[in-house]
Amino acid sequence: MNIYAKSGPEWTPLVEHLIHVCTAVEKVAIHLGMDTEVARNGAILHDIGKSHPVFQKRLRNKHRVYVDVFRHEIASLFFLSAFPREQWSELIEMAVSHHKSVKNDVNKLGLLDLEQLCDYEDFHLGNWDKWSEDAWKILLELGVSYKLITVREARENLLYCVKYCAKKNNTRGFSEWKGLLMAGDHLASALIDKTEENSMKLFTKPDLSFYNRTHSLYPLSQIKADSLRKHTIVVACTGAGKTDYLLRRCKGRVFYTLPFQASINAMFKRVGKDLEKDNPNLDIRVLHSTSKIIKGKNTDEEVVLQSQIGASVKILTPHQLSALAFGMKGYEALILDLKGCDVILDEVHTYTGVSQAIVLKLVEVLKRIGCKIHTGTATMPIILYKKIKELLGDDVLEIKLSPTELDKFDRHIIHKISSFYDSEALIKRAISKKKKVLIVLNKVKTAQDIFDYIKSKKEFENIPTMLLHSRFKRGDRNQKEKNLIGLDEDGKSLNVYNTSSDGCIVISTQIVEVSLDISFDIMITECAPLDALIQRFGRVNRVRNLQTIGKYMPVYVISPPDDEKNARPYDLEVLKKSYAQLDDGQVLHERDLQNKIDNIFTQIDFMSIEEHSVFKSNGEISIDCLSHNGKAILFDLLEIDSVACVTESDLYEYENSSFEQRLNLEIPTYYYSVSKKRQSDKGNRPFIVPDCAYCTEKGLLADKINSSTGVIL
Repeated sequence: MNIYAKSGPEWTPLVEHLIHVCTAVEKVAIHLGMDTEVARNGAILHDIGKSHPVFQKRLRNKHRVYVDVFRHEIASLFFLSAFPREQWSELIEMAVSHHKSVKNDVNKLGLLDLEQLCDYEDFHLGNWDKWSEDAWKILLELGVSYKLITVREARENLLYCVKYCAKKNNTRGFSEWKGLLMAGDHLASALIDKTEENSMKLFTKPDLSFYNRTHSLYPLSQIKADSLRKHTIVVACTGAGKTDYLLRRCKGRVFYTLPFQASINAMFKRVGKDLEKDNPNLDIRVLHSTSKIIKGKNTDEEVVLQSQIGASVKILTPHQLSALAFGMKGYEALILDLKGCDVILDEVHTYTGVSQAIVLKLVEVLKRIGCKIHTGTATMPIILYKKIKELLGDDVLEIKLSPTELDKFDRHIIHKISSFYDSEALIKRAISKKKKVLIVLNKVKTAQDIFDYIKSKKEFENIPTMLLHSRFKRGDRNQKEKNLIGLDEDGKSLNVYNTSSDGCIVISTQIVEVSLDISFDIMITECAPLDALIQRFGRVNRVRNLQTIGKYMPVYVISPPDDEKNARPYDLEVLKKSYAQLDDGQVLHERDLQNKIDNIFTQIDFMSIEEHSVFKSNGEISIDCLSHNGKAILFDLLEIDSVACVTESDLYEYENSSFEQRLNLEIPTYYYSVSKKRQSDKGNRPFIVPDCAYCTEKGLLADKINSSTGVIL
């Protein structure tokens, strides 16, 4: 009978899986300067317990419910004495907790948790004489010299592991060997028989010489980036060459963080295109909640690599790095991946509350593990600037544009209006002149209502009009973003929206604010905090050349509401202060923005996450070794109301599709809006909403979610 490590559809034989993991961990160990022999032996030991007949039976009958707890890691530990005694500590750390914390596991299935269950040892030994010989056939094939291990010796091996883990778990810190095994195991499980081929390009430093380009229109391109200072803070307006400068500061592998999915997708494609010529086999990856459906030119192997160790360039959100701060599962492997790398934290001014607290803690932790941290911002309150500078210390290169250079980036005339409906004549006039109109609202429902209003007007019936917000099926949203940018996968014009020569109207929420490379001619926007408004303005008159310098395009800002409820998601007082800083009918001068922002944000209440972070500011680590946190309170707060839903008609496809196809069908929404609906038990367990609650043009329709569905509940 074949002995398997993984069930269908791959049905990977155990011997092949162990070979794949050996290949992966040896590659990672070489990069990190760790002992490759120990790494290989740990890779062999960690899953050899899967040869146990109980595991094999359950693999073939995975839908049956079993009463007895079986952990293949425990069965693996019986074979510890098959390996050199001087390696035992490292091998135990690699094998024992690659799935579960050794103690206080969320399901109480860790080794030290199970020690309380009286019969776990005998149950895991089972018919040792028979199944251990099956395991030895695999061990011999992998080059492990045969050694008779009696039942007594197997028990002694496990007892040694329990004592070691009990002692180790009473010390604070993290295990690099555990991180090594988890990194290699996840890589091999994702790539299977493509592991060796793809591991060859891991940990390759990208050639970033493309960004040494200079141009008089981009003042940052004229500033040298070869300072001996380790870290960087760049404050520069949109179009000054900030992205290029941050990448010029990088000397090794790069983690590039941005706050929003749309900006990440755009940056992924931009950097890939920039570096393609000098890096024909560049390992560049994108990582966020739906990144597995952002393929570009990637092969399937490259797609499954996205979350794995060793990328040359990885573009992601800081929240993907937050496992570091909270000691969540896999944080040890993440530390090994990040050590000594260049980390770009772009657009840091956009973070507020919990997100800002996480970013500030990340700066502290990343510095601690030897990363070079490069921070970029277009608008940052001086209080936040000083906080980041304090965390980075004195070894920081600070770059700002001079007032004279800033004057060359003035591009908007501000007009104040009382309501959106005051802008209807402006929109008609702009469309008659084939102008591109961008309307930005603060709430999805408001954006949907304005979209309906525009579509109801006869004079706009033949004008390309798009609604974009966060409550679309993820597949639909990705297509909308592609159409909005107006470029195909090769960067060629689609002659739609952003790249069209004709007029168009786009109604959006604030998801267009950051790093979305579009340039419209006129904007009508609800009032937002000034730093966010400046980002929005950057989507108008964005194209900068000798002909556009000194030319201004109009931005119409709607006055704030009168009450806190209608001001949400923003603070009403901040909105009023921001609106007061805008001079009606005047050019918005870049040189004045810092003072205006500092007049609004006179103080920032920096939320402390010290209580929840495992890396303390005093240099200590508060988590037990060989353990990780299954959940972190603060991490949950990030998406406290965020759940997924699917439509009734998509349910069958969702429940019978691949992971990527499921993501395409999911609609992000708030928990309270769907909490009474039935849930699927597949994938991300989305709530099921009636078909009438979703429209391809408008997205999720909150007022129809609780309509009669016809689904039997």
